[in-house]
Amino acid sequence: MNGNIIIKNASQLVTCSGSAAKKGGEMAELHLISDGALVITEGKIDAVGTTREIEARLEASAADLKDFDIIDARNKAVLPGFVDSHTHFVFGGYRAEEFSWRLRGDSYMEIMNRGGGIVNTVKATRDASADQLFQCGIQRLDAMLAFGVTTVEGKSGYGLDHDTEIKQLEVMAHLDQVHYADVVPTFLGAHAIPPEYLNRQDDFIDFMIDEVLPEVSERKLAQFCDVFCEKNVFSVPQSRRLLTRAAGLGLKLKLHADEIVQTGGAELAAELGAVSADHLLQASDEGLQRMAAAGVVATLLPATAFSLKEPYARGRHIIDAGGAVALATDFNPGSCFTESIPLIFSLATLYMGITTEEAISAMTINAAAALDRADTIGSLDVGKQGDVVILEYPSYHFIPYHLAVNTVEKVVKKGTLVFDKQKRGMTYC
Repeated sequence: MNGNIIIKNASQLVTCSGSAAKKGGEMAELHLISDGALVITEGKIDAVGTTREIEARLEASAADLKDFDIIDARNKAVLPGFVDSHTHFVFGGYRAEEFSWRLRGDSYMEIMNRGGGIVNTVKATRDASADQLFQCGIQRLDAMLAFGVTTVEGKSGYGLDHDTEIKQLEVMAHLDQVHYADVVPTFLGAHAIPPEYLNRQDDFIDFMIDEVLPEVSERKLAQFCDVFCEKNVFSVPQSRRLLTRAAGLGLKLKLHADEIVQTGGAELAAELGAVSADHLLQASDEGLQRMAAAGVVATLLPATAFSLKEPYARGRHIIDAGGAVALATDFNPGSCFTESIPLIFSLATLYMGITTEEAISAMTINAAAALDRADTIGSLDVGKQGDVVILEYPSYHFIPYHLAVNTVEKVVKKGTLVFDKQKRGMTYC
């Protein structure tokens, strides 16, 4: 458990090398090393190369190998740990019945208008204790880790008040301290309009700006501020006002943009220099072009479109236009109840026109960039955090090819083996 590990004899070492988001054609460049190896020392990647090169280096330095765990990855592909850069994993209650309503043809907005949707989860999350949310969070992070996810973004937004929003963020901070997965917190207080503010969106934005944002900033409970910029939720001017204040308080910016109706959310993301804009199913060509020019990562969520039976975001178009695409699960209790990374790969490659290589970049280095962490995670580069996924198969092509089935055999976090499928679970369970 000292963070020292050597992985060698990998049939493919998929480094995804880089320190920033890959754009356009760069996303297909994975920087493969055949018969690859890497050394992680005290949680950081210390050396990357062929097995012969690494063994020669270790021999020349007379390294004391008894201080290292050694994994033979023969006939295995080795990749950076996956980064899930858009989730809502801390919540109370479930909404299984709403899935059935959607199957019979009810729209997402129709369900929201009858008191379902986000507001349904808000009541359950307000009623849940911090300990209940924490225990559910542990279980969900365990499931994500088994899929190879070593860094998770988590959003608040199921409180829509002061106390519950703070409670969600405090739970995420606790989870980040005790779980192997890194948790990146995002404040999404403007996720929906609570019943007590019905038809008073401006007053609700004032409440968030005056009563909640200052505490979130002062206590450093979140690294990002997000907003659901959507018709009948929060307008572009309202979203701009909230995000401008958040930036003034030191928070980085994200947007739920142009998911259901084209509102100009992509354009707003570019205007404000957001780190990412997410969903983008209805984003305009102009908005996507502005995002690409401004360096805003387009985080696409194919499982949400799949679950809602909506058209997919135009991943192929964004990449061909020189944009940077990240992929994420959008794990949440309503519109997308899945942590499945292999499902994301399969949907992206089969239905969004994204190649396997581009999808891997989107789930590693670009997803790290969507969290402003591409300089520390997302690739197997010297100096970065030692977060690694080892597949059961010799090639990364098996990820989407084995349709929606988990191909991850082992997960290494900061140089420590934390999941081994052969041992049937987390190494700390």
